[in-house]
Amino acid sequence: MMRLPAFDYYAPKTLDEALALKQEHGKEAMYVAGGTDLYPKMKRKQMTPAVLIGLSEIDALRQVENGQGLTVGANMTLTEVANDPQIDAHYPALAHAAGLVSSPPLRNAGTIGGNLCVDTRCTYYDQTYQWRKALGFCMKKDGDICWVATSSPRCLAVSSSDCAPVVIALDGEVRLAGPDGERTIPAGNLYVDDGMEYLTKSPDEILVSIHLPPRNGWQMAYWKLRRRGSIDFPILGVAVALKLEADGVCRDARMVLGAVASRPLDVSDDLKEMLVGERITPELVDEVAQKAYRPAKPLDNTDMHLSYRKKMAKKYIAGALSEAAGLESPVSPISRQ
Repeated sequence: MMRLPAFDYYAPKTLDEALALKQEHGKEAMYVAGGTDLYPKMKRKQMTPAVLIGLSEIDALRQVENGQGLTVGANMTLTEVANDPQIDAHYPALAHAAGLVSSPPLRNAGTIGGNLCVDTRCTYYDQTYQWRKALGFCMKKDGDICWVATSSPRCLAVSSSDCAPVVIALDGEVRLAGPDGERTIPAGNLYVDDGMEYLTKSPDEILVSIHLPPRNGWQMAYWKLRRRGSIDFPILGVAVALKLEADGVCRDARMVLGAVASRPLDVSDDLKEMLVGERITPELVDEVAQKAYRPAKPLDNTDMHLSYRKKMAKKYIAGALSEAAGLESPVSPISRQ
């Protein structure tokens, strides 16, 4: 049985107190909210903090504000996001994505902020310490080689957040608080296409909230591929948002793919080029899927064979786009996890 190593735990009540603790303890400290990703990694010695700074007691991270759009506190649990009536009414794809993460007990603990910042994943990294040691470790932890592609100069671990593609597709922003003050950035700018340094958020910063702009007149969908209907991380995620006029003409479009690169992959430009000014038909959906899936280049570093995941990218793009457009899906619902 793997056990958590010893560590000191602090439970600050305010952001300032949490930031001060991080400054005091430096690199040996990490922030933790739900801990559903961090604690297993500590058991596997992938992360080895001597100090944890708990964020669950900070009220400022749990606020939901309804104004010009909706501001969601980063410490809202995934269950709360999935069940929140405001989110479900105005941003149903986000509620759906949050409800697909893992299992009910883990959604009760895990937070939306944690899901946005969840560590990248890889078959060669997400193993026990003994397994990784026998292999010779990888560059993401303790080694100097990427076992996915041994000639790669960088880590190819993949982004595995369900909520990130949706928040980016909805043009969301994230607010970060750090020792130098606060800053707000587009959600897409939170990520870097590098399996090791995958966030632009510094380790000293705290993700405070997510702001979603008004999306009246927009239709949206999120489709997730995984081996089982629960528990598993995505091996493909497709988030679609469409602004449709009453006559059915598309005025704007967004699409972001998850789990196909080290960051969420925004393919909105291709989508807009083909959809804006057009009425969406099954034939047009098929044309879009043929083009939009090409940037998805899955590697042999997650569940299921990469050629299958590549084929499913086209099918899931067509399915998510059809759902958002109010068309009958060309993909069987059984295939949609």
